[in-house]
Amino acid sequence: MKKTIHYLLMAMLAITVSNTSVAQKIKLFNGKDLKGWKIYGTEKWYVENGLLVCESGPDKQYGYLATEQHYDNFELTLEFKQGADGNSGVFFRSTIDGTKITGWQVEVAPPKNNTGGIYESYGRGWLIKPDPALDQYLKYGEWNKMKIRVENGTVTTWLNGQQMITLTDVKIGAGKGSIALQIHDGGGIKVQWRKLVLKPL
Repeated sequence: MKKTIHYLLMAMLAITVSNTSVAQKIKLFNGKDLKGWKIYGTEKWYVENGLLVCESGPDKQYGYLATEQHYDNFELTLEFKQGADGNSGVFFRSTIDGTKITGWQVEVAPPKNNTGGIYESYGRGWLIKPDPALDQYLKYGEWNKMKIRVENGTVTTWLNGQQMITLTDVKIGAGKGSIALQIHDGGGIKVQWRKLVLKPL
Protein backbone atom coordinates (compact mmCIF):
# COMPACT_ATOMS: atom_id res chain seq x y z
CA MET A 1 0.00 0.00 0.00
CA LYS A 2 2.80 2.41 0.92
CA LYS A 3 4.57 1.65 -2.36
CA THR A 4 1.38 2.34 -4.30
CA ILE A 5 0.91 5.69 -2.56
CA HIS A 6 4.56 6.50 -3.18
CA TYR A 7 4.25 5.79 -6.91
CA LEU A 8 1.04 7.81 -7.13
CA LEU A 9 2.68 10.79 -5.42
CA MET A 10 5.67 10.56 -7.75
CA ALA A 11 3.38 10.41 -10.79
CA MET A 12 1.43 13.44 -9.58
CA LEU A 13 4.67 15.34 -8.99
CA ALA A 14 5.89 14.49 -12.51
CA ILE A 15 2.62 15.73 -14.00
CA THR A 16 2.80 18.93 -11.96
CA VAL A 17 6.40 19.62 -13.05
CA SER A 18 5.50 18.87 -16.67
CA ASN A 19 2.48 21.21 -16.61
CA THR A 20 4.52 23.94 -14.92
CA SER A 21 7.16 23.66 -17.64
CA VAL A 22 4.54 23.99 -20.37
CA ALA A 23 2.81 26.88 -18.59
CA GLN A 24 6.06 28.84 -18.38
CA LYS A 25 6.39 29.06 -22.15
CA ILE A 26 5.11 32.29 -23.68
CA LYS A 27 4.08 32.64 -27.32
CA LEU A 28 5.33 36.09 -28.23
CA PHE A 29 3.56 36.02 -31.62
CA ASN A 30 -0.02 34.76 -31.91
CA GLY A 31 -0.02 34.26 -35.68
CA LYS A 32 -2.91 36.70 -36.15
CA ASP A 33 -1.82 40.24 -35.31
CA LEU A 34 0.85 42.31 -33.56
CA LYS A 35 -0.76 42.22 -30.12
CA GLY A 36 1.90 42.58 -27.43
CA TRP A 37 4.31 44.37 -29.78
CA LYS A 38 5.08 48.01 -30.60
CA ILE A 39 6.38 49.36 -33.92
CA TYR A 40 9.24 51.86 -33.97
CA GLY A 41 10.01 53.70 -37.20
CA THR A 42 8.28 53.74 -40.59
CA GLU A 43 9.33 50.36 -41.96
CA LYS A 44 6.68 47.69 -42.55
CA TRP A 45 5.63 45.09 -39.97
CA TYR A 46 2.58 42.96 -40.72
CA VAL A 47 1.05 39.48 -40.48
CA GLU A 48 0.52 37.42 -43.63
CA ASN A 49 -0.61 33.79 -43.77
CA GLY A 50 0.18 33.32 -40.10
CA LEU A 51 3.71 34.70 -40.47
CA LEU A 52 5.23 37.85 -39.01
CA VAL A 53 6.84 39.83 -41.82
CA CYS A 54 9.27 42.74 -41.78
CA GLU A 55 9.87 44.64 -44.99
CA SER A 56 11.62 47.83 -46.00
CA GLY A 57 9.35 50.84 -46.41
CA PRO A 58 9.78 53.92 -48.62
CA ASP A 59 12.06 55.63 -46.08
CA LYS A 60 14.53 52.70 -46.15
CA GLN A 61 15.58 53.36 -42.55
CA TYR A 62 16.07 51.22 -39.44
CA GLY A 63 12.89 49.83 -37.97
CA TYR A 64 12.05 47.79 -34.87
CA LEU A 65 9.21 45.71 -33.52
CA ALA A 66 9.57 45.37 -29.76
CA THR A 67 7.69 43.46 -27.08
CA GLU A 68 5.68 45.62 -24.73
CA GLN A 69 6.93 43.47 -21.86
CA HIS A 70 10.51 43.39 -20.58
CA TYR A 71 12.31 40.04 -20.27
CA ASP A 72 15.52 39.47 -18.30
CA ASN A 73 16.53 35.80 -18.14
CA PHE A 74 15.02 33.56 -20.79
CA GLU A 75 15.41 31.01 -23.54
CA LEU A 76 13.90 32.19 -26.82
CA THR A 77 13.33 29.97 -29.84
CA LEU A 78 12.14 31.26 -33.18
CA GLU A 79 12.27 30.55 -36.89
CA PHE A 80 13.19 33.01 -39.63
CA LYS A 81 13.28 32.93 -43.41
CA GLN A 82 15.27 35.54 -45.27
CA GLY A 83 13.90 36.93 -48.50
CA ALA A 84 15.46 39.94 -50.22
CA ASP A 85 18.76 40.83 -48.51
CA GLY A 86 17.69 39.39 -45.15
CA ASN A 87 19.67 41.78 -42.92
CA SER A 88 17.89 41.79 -39.58
CA GLY A 89 18.40 40.75 -35.98
CA VAL A 90 16.94 39.90 -32.59
CA PHE A 91 17.62 42.39 -29.80
CA PHE A 92 17.38 41.54 -26.10
CA ARG A 93 17.30 43.73 -22.99
CA SER A 94 16.78 46.67 -25.30
CA THR A 95 15.18 50.11 -25.04
CA ILE A 96 14.20 52.25 -28.01
CA ASP A 97 13.83 56.01 -28.48
CA GLY A 98 12.48 56.77 -31.96
CA THR A 99 14.67 54.42 -33.98
CA LYS A 100 17.72 54.64 -31.73
CA ILE A 101 18.06 51.36 -29.85
CA THR A 102 20.16 50.61 -26.80
CA GLY A 103 20.85 46.94 -26.22
CA TRP A 104 22.33 43.84 -27.76
CA GLN A 105 21.56 42.22 -31.09
CA VAL A 106 21.83 38.59 -32.12
CA GLU A 107 22.68 39.03 -35.78
CA VAL A 108 20.45 37.67 -38.54
CA ALA A 109 22.14 38.41 -41.85
CA PRO A 110 23.00 37.07 -45.32
CA PRO A 111 25.83 34.51 -45.63
CA LYS A 112 29.29 35.50 -44.37
CA ASN A 113 27.85 38.26 -42.17
CA ASN A 114 28.05 36.71 -38.70
CA THR A 115 24.56 35.35 -38.09
CA GLY A 116 24.39 34.33 -34.43
CA GLY A 117 27.00 36.84 -33.29
CA ILE A 118 26.39 39.61 -30.73
CA TYR A 119 26.49 43.30 -31.65
CA GLU A 120 26.03 46.23 -29.26
CA SER A 121 24.28 49.09 -31.06
CA TYR A 122 25.41 52.64 -30.30
CA GLY A 123 28.07 51.18 -28.03
CA ARG A 124 31.01 48.83 -28.38
CA GLY A 125 29.97 47.33 -31.72
CA TRP A 126 30.79 43.67 -32.27
CA LEU A 127 31.31 41.82 -28.98
CA ILE A 128 31.70 38.37 -30.50
CA LYS A 129 31.46 36.84 -33.98
CA PRO A 130 30.93 33.14 -34.72
CA ASP A 131 33.74 31.09 -36.20
CA PRO A 132 33.46 31.70 -39.99
CA ALA A 133 33.27 27.92 -40.53
CA LEU A 134 29.90 27.90 -38.73
CA ASP A 135 28.34 30.05 -41.45
CA GLN A 136 27.54 26.79 -43.27
CA TYR A 137 24.65 26.23 -40.82
CA LEU A 138 22.73 29.22 -42.20
CA LYS A 139 20.15 28.08 -44.78
CA TYR A 140 19.68 31.27 -46.72
CA GLY A 141 16.25 31.56 -48.31
CA GLU A 142 14.92 28.65 -46.21
CA TRP A 143 13.51 28.37 -42.71
CA ASN A 144 16.14 28.53 -39.97
CA LYS A 145 15.69 27.81 -36.27
CA MET A 146 17.46 30.07 -33.80
CA LYS A 147 17.74 29.65 -30.03
CA ILE A 148 18.92 32.43 -27.73
CA ARG A 149 19.62 31.85 -24.07
CA VAL A 150 20.18 34.87 -21.84
CA GLU A 151 20.95 34.25 -18.18
CA ASN A 152 22.37 37.07 -16.07
CA GLY A 153 25.44 38.18 -18.05
CA THR A 154 25.83 35.08 -20.21
CA VAL A 155 24.40 34.76 -23.71
CA THR A 156 24.52 31.65 -25.89
CA THR A 157 23.10 31.34 -29.39
CA TRP A 158 22.34 28.34 -31.60
CA LEU A 159 21.48 28.17 -35.29
CA ASN A 160 19.79 25.04 -36.60
CA GLY A 161 21.06 23.08 -33.62
CA GLN A 162 24.65 24.33 -33.84
CA GLN A 163 26.01 26.49 -31.02
CA MET A 164 27.30 29.69 -32.60
CA ILE A 165 28.70 31.69 -29.65
CA THR A 166 28.72 32.00 -25.91
CA LEU A 167 29.61 35.25 -24.19
CA THR A 168 29.73 36.50 -20.62
CA ASP A 169 29.64 40.28 -20.22
CA VAL A 170 29.14 42.47 -17.15
CA LYS A 171 27.31 45.20 -19.07
CA ILE A 172 24.82 42.71 -20.52
CA GLY A 173 24.26 41.36 -17.01
CA ALA A 174 23.10 44.80 -15.87
CA GLY A 175 20.85 45.36 -18.90
CA LYS A 176 17.05 45.62 -18.81
CA GLY A 177 14.49 45.86 -21.57
CA SER A 178 12.46 44.30 -24.35
CA ILE A 179 13.00 41.78 -27.08
CA ALA A 180 12.98 43.50 -30.46
CA LEU A 181 13.21 42.41 -34.08
CA GLN A 182 15.14 44.68 -36.42
CA ILE A 183 14.95 45.64 -40.05
CA HIS A 184 18.22 47.14 -41.29
CA ASP A 185 18.41 50.38 -43.22
CA GLY A 186 19.21 50.57 -46.92
CA GLY A 187 15.97 49.21 -48.34
CA GLY A 188 15.20 46.03 -50.25
CA ILE A 189 14.94 43.84 -47.13
CA LYS A 190 12.31 41.25 -46.30
CA VAL A 191 12.34 38.61 -43.55
CA GLN A 192 9.59 36.28 -42.32
CA TRP A 193 9.31 35.07 -38.72
CA ARG A 194 7.29 32.37 -36.95
CA LYS A 195 7.13 30.24 -33.78
CA LEU A 196 8.53 32.87 -31.41
CA VAL A 197 8.37 31.14 -28.04
CA LEU A 198 9.97 32.36 -24.83
CA LYS A 199 10.65 30.38 -21.68
CA PRO A 200 11.56 32.49 -18.63
CA LEU A 201 14.51 31.20 -16.62
